[in-house]
Amino acid sequence: MNKLDIIDSAYHSGMKIGLFGIGLDTYWPQFPGLKERLEGYLSTVEQKLSQIHPVIFNAGLVDTTDKAFQAGKMFKTEDVDLIFLYVTTYALSSTVLPVVQRAKVPVILLNLSPEAAIDYSAFNSMSDRTKMTGEWLSYCSPCSVPEIANVFNRVGIKFHQITGMLNDDEECWNEVFEWVEAAKVAHIMAYNRMGCMGHYYSGMLDIYTDLTQQYAHFGGHIELIEVEELASLRKEVSKLELEDRLKLFFETFDVQSDCPIEELEKAAITSVALDKLVEKHQLGSMAYYYKGTGNIENEEAIASIILGNSLLTAKGIPVAGEYEIKNVQAMKIMDSFGAGGSFTEYYAMDFNEDIVLMGHDGPGHIAISEGKTKVRPLQVYHGKVGKGISVEMMVKNGPVTLLSVAEKRGGGLMLLLAEGESVAGPVLQIGNTNSRYKFPIGARNFVNKWNSHGPAHHCAVGIGHISSKIEKLGQLLNMEVVKVC
Repeated sequence: MNKLDIIDSAYHSGMKIGLFGIGLDTYWPQFPGLKERLEGYLSTVEQKLSQIHPVIFNAGLVDTTDKAFQAGKMFKTEDVDLIFLYVTTYALSSTVLPVVQRAKVPVILLNLSPEAAIDYSAFNSMSDRTKMTGEWLSYCSPCSVPEIANVFNRVGIKFHQITGMLNDDEECWNEVFEWVEAAKVAHIMAYNRMGCMGHYYSGMLDIYTDLTQQYAHFGGHIELIEVEELASLRKEVSKLELEDRLKLFFETFDVQSDCPIEELEKAAITSVALDKLVEKHQLGSMAYYYKGTGNIENEEAIASIILGNSLLTAKGIPVAGEYEIKNVQAMKIMDSFGAGGSFTEYYAMDFNEDIVLMGHDGPGHIAISEGKTKVRPLQVYHGKVGKGISVEMMVKNGPVTLLSVAEKRGGGLMLLLAEGESVAGPVLQIGNTNSRYKFPIGARNFVNKWNSHGPAHHCAVGIGHISSKIEKLGQLLNMEVVKVC
């Protein structure tokens, strides 16, 4: 359950977990103490889950169909996002189905034994066969899992299984942790408000997307924003706000000595205005691009946007340039997992060292930078209107994950991912984000395999290997997930 060492997301997750155990009421008068013992196991599960996520609704031990209907109603009323079903012993599938049919949320079956194994000698030395059966039933969690799986399959309920031990099983509880983390991210995406400011970069066909498909796969809300609104907010920035933001720039960035003060001031004004824009629309992410040609106020707003967008990205509000809506969704996913999520694309390849160089102009996720992010002046923004200052950073050396939200042929979205390493070495000092990446299948093979799935030319990069979490998120969102390496 290692957590990545980066800035906490400013976004609060209101995700809720439902929990219930199952048993058979016929057993309780036959085997005194069995019910209490199983309820104790369920309490242990609740305690362990609460250490992962604090908001849990425990319906207790469901052992009749009446209780099943009550539990389903409670989960539906409380609007839980995910249900953990702890199979404590044999139970009828009729006590399970009403719960999940009412709740209509993903279900995780916990097939957890109380110990690593039954103590056979102690068990067989028991003189009372009734007590022996009661002891056996306390270890009988695997018995009804096939029955439940059979019923779920036949009625069309998706479920996922975790088989292991109640205690001293790191692999099992790490799996639980990852499902909870994936559910948190699904919840964040479902309530995220994404701003789209400006328009697409003309002719960049791969990044065009159907906004309704974004709603269909992730939920949330998309707010279409005029650049004039940002330009108008820039006019309201006070001298004190400007000075405070300049101070923040010098504290946060390694501002190079050749950066003109007038360009830094323009960037500071835009940064303050961006914060106000985000607050006004309650944005959790944003994609932007605008030429601004012929309107000096709009051009100046867009040309001075990079530092402010980098600050927003670092505090959990990722911003993607070139109006890359699909990619800002990928960045938001990565950031919500605590991995960062910086805007990137192929730069070049180094065949001598078997490395892919990747980066991008514009905002970077400075919270995952190797060292302090530099600010450099640029006389021209290549392929774009304007000039000004930009950020130059390298992603922290160590394990990384790449993620792309890709369009599928015929419609729909998929998640494309790869794991690799950010490695030290020379990078291009051109005022852009730029990193060197190694992949376990080699640079040449990685590029061919990644491109074969037809993603847009941008992707999100975050620190750590988190493909197993993203794969779980895909299952929760009913999205295809492809792992290249």
